[in-house]
Formats: sequence, C-alpha cells, structure tokens
Amino acid sequence: MAMSAIEIETMIVAAMPDAVVEIRDLAGDGDHYSARVVSAAFAGMNRVRQHQAVYAALKGKMGTDLHALQLETIVPSGDHQ
Repeated sequence: MAMSAIEIETMIVAAMPDAVVEIRDLAGDGDHYSARVVSAAFAGMNRVRQHQAVYAALKGKMGTDLHALQLETIVPSGDHQ
C-alpha cells in the first residue's frame, strides 16, 4: 500500500518536531517521492546520518509502503554541521 505525502511528512515531523518538510510526488503514483527536510536535529551529523534519521522516522516503511524517497537534508542557517 502506497503512502501519501501527508503521511510521510507527519512521520518525519513526529520524530523531528522542528522539521520543515516539503514532499513532492515524483511520478504521480504515490510511491516515488522527494523530500526536503530542514531540521536543527541534523546539526553535527554527516549526510549519511541525516538520511538515516529520516529513514528511522519512517519506522520501517521505506522499501515496503514507500518504494523510493529522494532526500535533501539541511541544517538551518546558524547551526553548524
């Protein structure tokens, strides 16, 4: 079963309450998305750890309910990586 953009955003924000999340459906099929996630929670993490934090927020749905997620993770201005 495919996930909606709202479900993805809700799960990410539940794990990272300060996150600003923008989701786009890349193929129009509810199965291939891009996500831009801006969160201070990423401070001090390398890009791999940032992406792992987003996948963890999706609680195992990546690869099952959600087929593909192209990620852009960003630390807000003023925070350091």
